[in-house]
Amino acid sequence: MNAQSLAWSDLRIILAIVRQGSLAGAGRELGVSHATVFRRLGALESQLGVRLFERHRTGYVPTLAGDDLATTAARVATDIGAVERRLVGQDARLSGTLRVTTTDTLLMGLLSDVLAGFQHQYPHIVLEVEVSNREYNLSHRDADIAIRPTKSPPETLVGRQVGQIAQAVYVHKHQFETSAWVGPDSHLGYPALERWMAHEGVDAECRYRVDSMLGMLAGVRSGMGRGVLPCYLADRENSLMKVGASLASLETPLWLLTHPDLRRTARVMAFFSYLSEVLSTRQACLKGEASNSKPTSPRDERQPPEHDGDGAES
Repeated sequence: MNAQSLAWSDLRIILAIVRQGSLAGAGRELGVSHATVFRRLGALESQLGVRLFERHRTGYVPTLAGDDLATTAARVATDIGAVERRLVGQDARLSGTLRVTTTDTLLMGLLSDVLAGFQHQYPHIVLEVEVSNREYNLSHRDADIAIRPTKSPPETLVGRQVGQIAQAVYVHKHQFETSAWVGPDSHLGYPALERWMAHEGVDAECRYRVDSMLGMLAGVRSGMGRGVLPCYLADRENSLMKVGASLASLETPLWLLTHPDLRRTARVMAFFSYLSEVLSTRQACLKGEASNSKPTSPRDERQPPEHDGDGAES
């Protein structure tokens, strides 16, 4: 076996396939094509002279050699992530790059103008935003900051709760009598809403399912039925009307999270301070009690993020 030129990029390929169980999933994680993963895996197996995965109908299963290599890759990833965080954490400049992960719904309905305000105030900080509903891993520096609705944030992260997201039933104002419903597809990963619809006996009336909240919004807006939507998103739609009060059982805390090693980085501190103050002016919007307000330019308090408690999912 010739492992003289084994590189970190090779180990990342193996680790991604093990994590995802497929070449397509590994490609999405790494931001490359399925064909690229297939080609690089083949080249690596030829280089090492050993098969690293068994190809089954259910996916790619590591062999003993593949499992051994994946264990090494995970250890290397942890070490590299720790070094990167320590180096970034020593950066006292209000410049550089901040990678932020959030959901498509929050970005479109709440955060776009807030992020624009932050960039205007801190023009030397470059924002990279990853829009994703998948689980985030700040330990491996998938992102520096996560803005997520969750009832149980990871204990490995620190941060603060910056709001409480209310949800309610909405319907197109010209379709108020409809008994049809718009609901989440199983791929959306929203079991709380699925349980609520089943408990209320409306699941059987669901005629349209979609795997994103923005897709659900579009369905309700198109008159396809009633649907449960975040108030900050639906209250902006003139064609929609709220049916009843907000649903207490589906209210979800909004968290601003980072890794402990990054909490005192100047740009992370500035981001936490700015977003916390701006979102403090949007509480009525988040709770469904008022229309959305315009972004403000908060004072730069330069305070490090605080961990206010346990938080929620991605």
